[in-house]
Amino acid sequence: MQFGHFDDTNKEYVIQTPKTPLPWINYLGMDGFFSLVSNTSGGYSFYKDAKLLRLTRYRYNSVPLDSNGHYFYIKDGDTVWNPGWQPTKTELDSYECRHGLGYTHFSSEKNGLKAEDLVFVPVKDSCEISRVTLTNDSDQEKQISLFSYVEFCLWNAMDDMTNYQRNLSIGEVEIHGSTIYHKTEYRERRNHYAIYHVNAPVDGFDTDRDSFLGIYNGADKPDVVLAGESKNSVASGWYPIGSHHLKVTLKPGESKTYIFLLGYVENPKDDKWESLGVVRKAPALAMIDRYDTTAKVNAAFEELKKYWTELLARFTVHSPDEKLNRMVNIWNQYQCMVTFNMSRSASYYESGIGRGMGFRDSCQDLLGFLHLIPDKARERILDIAATQFPDGSAYHQYQPLTKKGNLDIGSGFNDDPLWLIAAASAYVRETGDTSLLSENVPFDNKEELAAPLMEHLRRSFDYTLEHLGPHGLPLIGRADWNDCLNLNCFSDTPGESFQTCANYESHKAESVFIAGMFVKYAKEYGDLCELLGNTAEKGRAYKASETMEQTILTAGWDGEWFLRAYDAFGEKIGSKECEEGQIFIEPQGFCVLAGVGVKEGYAEKAMASVKERLDTKYGVALQQPPYATYHLNLGEISSYPPGYKENAGIFCHNNPWISIGETVIGHGDRAFEVYKKTCPAYIENISEIHRTEPYVYSQMVAGKDARNFGEAKNSWLTGTAAWTFVNVSQHILGIYPTLNGLSVDPCLPSDIEGFTATRQYRGATYDIKVTNEDHAQKGIKAFLVDGKPIEGHVIPYDPDKKHYQVEIIM
Repeated sequence: MQFGHFDDTNKEYVIQTPKTPLPWINYLGMDGFFSLVSNTSGGYSFYKDAKLLRLTRYRYNSVPLDSNGHYFYIKDGDTVWNPGWQPTKTELDSYECRHGLGYTHFSSEKNGLKAEDLVFVPVKDSCEISRVTLTNDSDQEKQISLFSYVEFCLWNAMDDMTNYQRNLSIGEVEIHGSTIYHKTEYRERRNHYAIYHVNAPVDGFDTDRDSFLGIYNGADKPDVVLAGESKNSVASGWYPIGSHHLKVTLKPGESKTYIFLLGYVENPKDDKWESLGVVRKAPALAMIDRYDTTAKVNAAFEELKKYWTELLARFTVHSPDEKLNRMVNIWNQYQCMVTFNMSRSASYYESGIGRGMGFRDSCQDLLGFLHLIPDKARERILDIAATQFPDGSAYHQYQPLTKKGNLDIGSGFNDDPLWLIAAASAYVRETGDTSLLSENVPFDNKEELAAPLMEHLRRSFDYTLEHLGPHGLPLIGRADWNDCLNLNCFSDTPGESFQTCANYESHKAESVFIAGMFVKYAKEYGDLCELLGNTAEKGRAYKASETMEQTILTAGWDGEWFLRAYDAFGEKIGSKECEEGQIFIEPQGFCVLAGVGVKEGYAEKAMASVKERLDTKYGVALQQPPYATYHLNLGEISSYPPGYKENAGIFCHNNPWISIGETVIGHGDRAFEVYKKTCPAYIENISEIHRTEPYVYSQMVAGKDARNFGEAKNSWLTGTAAWTFVNVSQHILGIYPTLNGLSVDPCLPSDIEGFTATRQYRGATYDIKVTNEDHAQKGIKAFLVDGKPIEGHVIPYDPDKKHYQVEIIM
């Protein structure tokens, strides 16, 4: 069942009913200011950090679902309704929500009155704009009231939800004309505040929530709106809001447009103005002036659309499969950009309070947006590296505003260091910019400990070598990629309560997954060493990689698939010897994509075992069989019910590893089959089962052992976005950046007879045409560059050349 459709021409998803299975959201903003907006106008805004600089309130786990939002109420006679349906939920005569790239457009109608609301964040500005247009489609004059509504958060979202004894006495606002200034905490901060403005004289306002709603009312029945008159309330302590009241008269066929602006404002850092209480309005007035007319807002909107058009033009594909095209050209890359901005910090599943930016998460996300914003990727790598410790380990998370490591989570996830090598290698392969490697970066954000990034990479490499277990495999620490596989977590004393990972440093659990990572990224580290002329270090890295590969083939092979790990007692995890959890997805995918066991035939066996034992109609499960009971020696993984999350759920993030593994052994049909099972465009018609947005990836889908098999959770902020784009662009389509030039070596499903693609790479444009009339899955018959044949599949890089015509016959 579908609740909307793709509009590929306008790069939009069109939602045709407000009653979607879950709120379907969009992200607005690309720099410092961000808003989340649902298809029923729910959501919130923040500046840079969803915890520390939250502008508006949102209530997670709320009843009814999806509260609060940025709402507009229309009172037309006795009828009150919202263009986005919520919160009044008045039955509308028509409704449409179009989620586009960086904007959302609502269009609804009730009783002959049409309301349109275009909401977006301008390029490089710290505000959200709503362009509200009212049109009288009836044959009678209409006199209506339009009320705006936002509820301000008192900046620190965690403190806002908990510290009531203080916060119910600090709310402060000012009202000047059509602008509401939210200045709570301005007395102590003195440099930031929020504004809510409309570009028309108002007939009233409210800034006190209890006055606007009524103490015992919800947002669905506000006293002020039902009465049709504002109270001109001024919040003092208690709950500050922003609401404007406009009385509008519309003749038949007449339209009127209003611009509402929600902005974050800082005074200049050198501003010595010390007066308490009254905000310094000049920066706000400058922001208001930039968007005070419809023409200015329309121009800002066109600039936003131009930004996305030019950005996504860096990689496009045209194939006979329109679903493949729309995911590659639009939605997959768009989601990669959102994960760049958010990591895992702010979604409808992450409150924006706890996790911040992840070390591992951000390194992986970078793989999906590097080709789009290499300069920002460079900055992100340096931010991540600065949270590394001198021994090569790292903080697992850091806060986006301070860029400092998260002390509450700490370190100990032993896969983290290797992801830094992956990110740096990908950057240099994409850009050819080796200056990154000599950039001085602090350890633990301490300038006195700064060293070149290449030294950070060396310590990442050595950290793994210096933390090997009894079988010669890397120690897992608190956990590896699977945060819930806590193999060192148990009580040393029978009957003692379990403490999460309290003993991980003193025990010897090992990870075959990290071993597979090391095989791949040790070589990439070695290649960077060679690029800088350090051939001895390259030799050391390659030798360590080869040694680790042999260790996997002996200590990490279970006969038909790769083991997952050894626990702290030296017992196998992910083995046929186990009663539960006999086979895991992670080592099968990563070991094969790293090339482990390919020539020995182990890779083929591992992929066959995945298909036989882990595959389902909705994707490849994380492990089988699930854990039916809790196992103290395994940690959190067995705390989930069977089929959910890490306990045999379909973790979409590592499905691409299986697909990439299939391309390594030349199985184009199987690689594409795995790709399609979790790809939103291919499963849009089961939205009533899947529930999450049909235009972006989710982190998890409930596995076959779950009660709600096929139901997805945790959409938007997931490494699935980056890894799937890596899979489809670099391995299925085969357009892969190397240190020496662009490689094109597709592994296609046999029913695709070819494709064309445009790829911008190191300042040049590559127009690529692949012909597959023989219905091959892998292999190149002819490779022409500008009409001349070349050997192999890497196009020689010429810094003076700006355009390449590439023709490949499979």
